[in-house]
Amino acid sequence: MSASPQFDLAFDPRYGDAVRLSPLIRRVTANNPGPFTFHGTNSYLVGNRQLAVIDPGPLDAAHLNALLRAVGDAEVVAILVTHTHRDHSPLSYRLARHTGAPVLAEGPHRLARPLAIGETEPLDGSGDTSFRPDCLLSDGETVSGDGWRLTAIATPGHTANHLAFALEEESALFSGDHVMAWSTTIVAPPDGSMVDYMASLDRLLARTEERYYPGHGAFLHTAQRFVADLRVHRLGREAAILKRLEAGDVAIPDMVRAIYVGLDAKLAGAAGLSVLAHLEDLVARGVVSSDGVPGVAAHFRPA
Repeated sequence: MSASPQFDLAFDPRYGDAVRLSPLIRRVTANNPGPFTFHGTNSYLVGNRQLAVIDPGPLDAAHLNALLRAVGDAEVVAILVTHTHRDHSPLSYRLARHTGAPVLAEGPHRLARPLAIGETEPLDGSGDTSFRPDCLLSDGETVSGDGWRLTAIATPGHTANHLAFALEEESALFSGDHVMAWSTTIVAPPDGSMVDYMASLDRLLARTEERYYPGHGAFLHTAQRFVADLRVHRLGREAAILKRLEAGDVAIPDMVRAIYVGLDAKLAGAAGLSVLAHLEDLVARGVVSSDGVPGVAAHFRPA
């Protein structure tokens, strides 16, 4: 269970340009690189005469102008949002004002579970809590334009309101932050849920799309194998956590140091939250016990 996905770090963002990826798809990457965004957020334009824009991105005037240049004389009929993190959804309303298109998403930002007494939301600043879509999209609903049809696929885990979008005409899937070629996805309670994330991976494995267009980095052209490897990788992480518990580690920071050898210090907090996500799942399954409500400061032991 030690297999690991083969990550692809070769990516040219070509900021400001609309990069043609297929007959129906162009990509415009926002200039917001960082440890959690790689080279920046990918916005996608689907269609030719009538367009859907997927994930307009962060509040950035240069990126808005780049999207409007890419739109040109075409008609934007829908602005779709995979999830409500600040690097994906905030620009949607400015783009809507310029194009007149409705903003569609699963719903406002929300936590995967209620906060425990005394618990705070460590990723509070990353959520676009002011976001309100014009139209709600449920699992399986479709949005269409001239020559294309997109189907919403509920993929909670990274966030509770995460959607992927399947493009029928090209057997492709816009995977948002649920599956990315450059890195594993952050699953950070209470914003996200490992139980939901693993169930969503299984859901994608039951589908047939082999080409994924993620929220950050390059596209995937053997997506089913990659998703299967992601699932194995997550199960391997769970096994590593259980091994650390059996070795006597009780605190999440100790587990992070032992499991994530050589990790960039800036990512230690995110790694700790990922470990917590696994531990929450293990506690719920009765495999692990905690001294009180599971949290980053709790102590854990084999049940």
